[in-house]
Formats: sequence, structure tokens, C-alpha cells
Amino acid sequence: MGTLGKAREAPRKPTHGCRAVPKARLEAKPASSPLPCHPGLAQITQFRMMVPLGHFAKGASLDDLIDSCVQSFDADGNLCRSNQLLQVMLTMHRILISSAELLQKVITLYKDALAKNSPGLCLKICYFVRYWITEFWIMFKMDTSLASTMEEFQELVKANGEELHCRLIDTTQINARDWSRKLTQRIKSNTSKKRKVSLLFDHLEPEELSEHLTFLEFKSFRRISFSDYQNYLVNSCVKENPTMERSIALCNGISQWVQLMVLSRPTPQLRAEVFIKFIQVAQKLHQLQNFNTLMAVIGGLCHSSISRLKETSSHVPHEINKVLGEMTELLSSCRNYDNYRRAYGECTDFKIPILGVHLKDLISLYEAMPDYLEEGKVNVHKLLALYNHINELVQLQEVPPPLEANKDLVHLLTLSLDLYYTEDEIYELSYAREPRNHKAPSVFKNYDHDQDGYISQEEFEKIAASFPFSFCVMDKDREGLISRDEITAYFMRASSIYSKLGLGFPHNFQETTYLKPTFCDNCAGFLWGVIKQGYRCKDCGMNCHKQCKDLVVFECKKRAKNSTAPTEISTSVGPTSNLCSLGAKDLLHGNKYPESR
Repeated sequence: MGTLGKAREAPRKPTHGCRAVPKARLEAKPASSPLPCHPGLAQITQFRMMVPLGHFAKGASLDDLIDSCVQSFDADGNLCRSNQLLQVMLTMHRILISSAELLQKVITLYKDALAKNSPGLCLKICYFVRYWITEFWIMFKMDTSLASTMEEFQELVKANGEELHCRLIDTTQINARDWSRKLTQRIKSNTSKKRKVSLLFDHLEPEELSEHLTFLEFKSFRRISFSDYQNYLVNSCVKENPTMERSIALCNGISQWVQLMVLSRPTPQLRAEVFIKFIQVAQKLHQLQNFNTLMAVIGGLCHSSISRLKETSSHVPHEINKVLGEMTELLSSCRNYDNYRRAYGECTDFKIPILGVHLKDLISLYEAMPDYLEEGKVNVHKLLALYNHINELVQLQEVPPPLEANKDLVHLLTLSLDLYYTEDEIYELSYAREPRNHKAPSVFKNYDHDQDGYISQEEFEKIAASFPFSFCVMDKDREGLISRDEITAYFMRASSIYSKLGLGFPHNFQETTYLKPTFCDNCAGFLWGVIKQGYRCKDCGMNCHKQCKDLVVFECKKRAKNSTAPTEISTSVGPTSNLCSLGAKDLLHGNKYPESR
């Protein structure tokens, strides 16, 4: 990877006496349970091939799958066959039916067994439900419909008079203190070091900063459970999914923090020093194999509010720009993140993936494969494929990072990342540090031949003729002459008025989930987030932020019906833009943004 350096390989721990691969869980068992050995990538990859479908390869009915799960237990409640089908069924069933509906089918099976006087089958059904409660207790704690259906089952069993059955399906222990703890491998924290809060960034070396950012990232990543991934699939969004929302907010917060730390310095030389330090932080993040935070840092450094700082970039050494280029190439969306996927696949032990890329894969897999095959049979291949994909991510949570963190610094860093700034506020700060270059080539300059900052009314009308509105401009500075600021105000005001009246630029915007890095065609800012990052015009393919869609100053130009197929999840038509398009302000002021990398 050239100047990127080789990724750090943490010492491997001995695996004597451990299972080859620990069982996957929706939520972990109580804290009193021993931790399994931490799986490496090779073990996880091996696990994906361990689930034989057998006679279910061509699909199966839900009743057949439930019956097979029940028959996995012997008369003593021990598993007499592999528990992998149980894991797949109990973790992935919600893409087919709700948990309450699944339990209702189990209740029906129990009633049939009672009617047929089959006490052995009744007992196995209770063992199956006990396994469900033990392994995935959080479902019964959080899903009110499932809890209500469980009460119905308990009443049925109690009425039948089987005391053993009642004990097996008892859920009262879920509310006990030990059951409420989520088992996670805690990262070692070092509280012996004390630092002054005001010197947090300046006195942290790149390695320390990258380690504490990784601490926060892993802390957020390990909270995402099988349930969260499953909810994401079912709802196709992260709304009402707080753990994923926190993870996305952390990534966005880091990116904005990087921008603000650079822009907080008053001189180009000082801003360049911060820029260089963050490049060094990025190198350390790459060595730690923390790709998610690496994406956030590089995204912040490549943001147009930073890349437009020409004076600052003139103080950045060539070798630093070379590293930035390599990092950008590593994280590029080109060929579906091919470079990242290759680097990620070669990593062993601890690593943090780019969550957005893998969520995109999950959605693509979910959409590409049907839920049912012919004759209404469940597509077991799909359940298994989704399970394997999610399980790889969940298993990474069991591998602790090779670092120690200072609790005080973690707290201060968390507070720093919680500060929220809008895109407009960041751009205002950027323009305050390095104002627009009025001498740069622009539409205005083509008419302002003497470069005095004014054009005539006649020249202005030639510019305005390209836009679908016309009204007089207040000539405040010179009689008969129009200033650069007046033109900008004219287009911004016209856009706002016509948008409110429904007469202006008739774009057909729809909220859209983009599968490639995309920039706002109005303000040139990056469309951040994992899903529903912005709005896309169904007719012309224009992309923009939610706050920009009512300020667009470009007329909609409808594309031909045979335009390129979309690369995002939406009903829009037209190719995704991967270029930083210029807004009207920037055209008038001659400010050009670089293309997205």
C-alpha cells in the first residue's frame, strides 16, 4: 500500500480448549457465562460453510422448519443435532413473520400434540421455547406482542397441569439483574493519566488520538445486535433503531469535528499542521484496521469546506497529499468498494468494518433473493445467506481491540464529538478563513470585463435569460449597474419565492437512499448518512440535501426515458452523480470544488 504502511497484526491468543467457532447469539447470555475464544477471520469464514441445508436446500414450509427445530432436542432437553438451523430460524424468522406469529404456530403445534396425547412432543416443544428464551431473551423483554403471546402459552401449559413444562417456559428470570446485563468484552481503561481538558487535541499524539477514536467506535459498534440488523432489514431504515443511529451519528460527528478542528486555526500554516496531523491519525487508524473511523476522518478532510482552502493546501507537503490520495483510493466506491473489500478481507483479528458498505450489501442481498420459492416454500438459502452476513459482523464484536483507553480522555472526546454544526455554519467558517477568490474565472467575470465588480443591466439580463423568472433588481450601489452580491441575492431570493409559489424550478424530488458517495448539486456538500441521505429529482436526476431542495436555482431538465439505471434504492430515474456540482452562488463567485474521489 506504499506510504500507508502495513496493518498492525495483534498477537494471537491460544485457542486450546475452545470451540472452533462460538455460537452466534441475538443477545449474549448473562455475565456469569464464560467468554468463548475470540474468532479470527479464518474461523468466521469457515463458519459460513458449516450449515448443511440437506433436504431443505430446495426450500421448506414454515411448519417443516419449526418441526425440525423442535426435533433437535432429545427427551432430556439436550441438542441431538446441530443447533445451527435453530440459530438461523430464531434470528432470521422476522423477515417472514413476526416473533409473536412464530410463537403462535408453536402453540398450535403444542395443542395438536396434546390432542394426539404425545407428551414427548409436548416436552420437546417446551425445550425449544426454553432455548429461545435463554438464547434470545431480549426479544421477550422488548417485544410486547411476543410477551403477550407467551403469557397465553403459559396459561395453556398451566391449565394442562404439567409443572415441568411451566418451569421450562418461565420468563420471570428475564427481569433478574444478571439477565439484564449484556455480555461484552470490556476494553481496558487506564485512569492513571490526567490531562488538561483544554489541551485535548494539541497534547494528544496521532497514535493516542486514533486509539481513543477506535475505543469510541468499537464501543458503538459492539452495541449493534442481531436484532438491530434484523430490524434494519424489516424496516429498511435506521429509524427507531437507536444503536445504529448512534453509530451513524458518531461517524458524522467525527467527520464534522475533523473539519472544525482544521477551520478553527486562524492561519493557513496552522490549518495545514492540523490537516497533516489528521493524515497521521488516519494512518494509525488504518494500522488499527478501524475502517469506519478512517472513512469518517478522510471524508472530513476531503469535504469541500476543507478542499477549497487553497492557501492551506499550499502548506501541505507533497508526501502528505500522496498519502491522502492513497487513503482516498483505498476507500473509493469505485467497482463497489473493491479496494476496501480486498484490504478488509486480508485483515485478521481485530477490525471495524465500514458499516454503511456492509449494510448496503445486506439490503442488496435481501432485495435480490425471494422470500419464497415455488409452492410457497421458504427460501432457506436466503435465510442462511442473511444469517451468515450478519453473523460475521456480530462475531467481530467478540474480538477486543489491541489498545488501552484513558477514561477521562474518552469522556472529553465524546463531548467534543457531540457538538453539532450545520453544513451552512461550516461553510461560513470556511469562507471566513479563506474568502472566495473574486478574480477566479466565473460567469460574472465573462461580463465584468473591467473587473470592477459591476455589470450593466443589459449584461445582467443576458445572464438572467437562462433562468425561468424575471423581475427587477434593486440597484443599491450604482445607478444602472449591478453588483456581484446583488446578483447572488437576486437568484437566492427568486429561488425562494418561486419555490413557495410553486412556480419556480419544478423538480420532482423524492427522498432517496444512495449506494455510492454522492454530493449535493446545490451546495456541493456531501450527502452524509447510511440511508435516505438526501433528495433526488425523479425527472432530471439532481441530488440535494433536504435543506437545499427548496433553494435550488437550476431549472429541471427532464432526461430521456432510456437514461442509465439508478444505483440507489429509490423510485427515481437517472444515474447517480458522483461529481461535486456547483451551485449558483459558486458559479457567480467563481468558486470551484474538486471532483469526488
